[in-house]
Amino acid sequence: MNKRLSNFTEWLIENNQDFAYIHSPSNVFYLSNFHCEPHERLLGLFVVPNQEPFLVCPGMEVSQARDAGWTYGIIGYSDSEQPFDFIEEALKARGVQSPERAAIEKATLSYERVEHLKERFGKLEFHAAETALNELRLIKDDSEVEVLREAAALADFGVETGVSVLRDGITEMEVLATIEFELKKKGIREMSFSTMVLFGENSGAPHGNPGQRKLKKGDLVLFDLGVVLNGYCSDITRTVAFGDINEKQKEIYETVLKAQTASLDISRPGTRLGDIDLAARNVISDAGYGEFFPHRIGHGIGIEVHEYPSMSEKNDNQLQEGMTYTIEPGIYLPEVGGVRIEDDVFVTEDGYETLTKYPKELQIIK
Repeated sequence: MNKRLSNFTEWLIENNQDFAYIHSPSNVFYLSNFHCEPHERLLGLFVVPNQEPFLVCPGMEVSQARDAGWTYGIIGYSDSEQPFDFIEEALKARGVQSPERAAIEKATLSYERVEHLKERFGKLEFHAAETALNELRLIKDDSEVEVLREAAALADFGVETGVSVLRDGITEMEVLATIEFELKKKGIREMSFSTMVLFGENSGAPHGNPGQRKLKKGDLVLFDLGVVLNGYCSDITRTVAFGDINEKQKEIYETVLKAQTASLDISRPGTRLGDIDLAARNVISDAGYGEFFPHRIGHGIGIEVHEYPSMSEKNDNQLQEGMTYTIEPGIYLPEVGGVRIEDDVFVTEDGYETLTKYPKELQIIK
């Protein structure tokens, strides 16, 4: 049994769980190295203390599970079969006859599938498996960090590509398409999230939607993108100027850069997570733009682009060596434009490493 599964099984034993049903593709991947996007079909990893675990997946995915290195039982089913019939049989074969406690991902498992378990096993008390899985995934091992570095380098390349094609009259969608095309030529099949390329006033929306807005002189240009590489995500934001910009635009850029630097400067083991948010928030508030920084400073990053922990000012947990997260302060002025600067950060023994490396000094593209 791999170390991740072993650690999770220990948690099940310590918390008196009869079995665990893990259904999210990210957590199944973390525990099994098998990535599957089942759509509406059932995907499940069932872990039973002191027994062999088993996977449940659509029959067409069984060979991929084996190729991923899964050596335990696999239940493949067709679209005309009810997978819970096979699940009941497999659990009972492992001694799970009348379970009382089961660990599930309570935040995301559908009520319909909870009902299926109750129908087959009667009274069953459910507990949140996320408690253990979030903590296990929080600290990245060396192999995970190496993949995250490579994913970050590809995000850098994406921004570099976008900047290189900026010209009068090009549209947001044309730049976006070029970025994703060049990344696909490097073997990237999937972006971490919908790529954002926003010009001028559109950059004043923190989660704006790219469209047919044409680039013109004096625009701020905001890029927010990331890739999925070998199951791990990257996430970078950079803002550049196209042609000369006014003093207000320069002021908000320098304020955001100063805010991000303040957060990075205190990024080390033992720092309270909320203080990382406050370090940037105080800089932006002192400059008079506090109301225009509407989101937290960042989020954990790894198998999912947004994962535990939430880097909000209320978080009293501390940074630990091996954590990876984003730092992304921003200022967004409606109808004017916005600036965000974001890096992926890895906590080292005595400080931090920024995994994303694209330059952050204000660039004015002529």
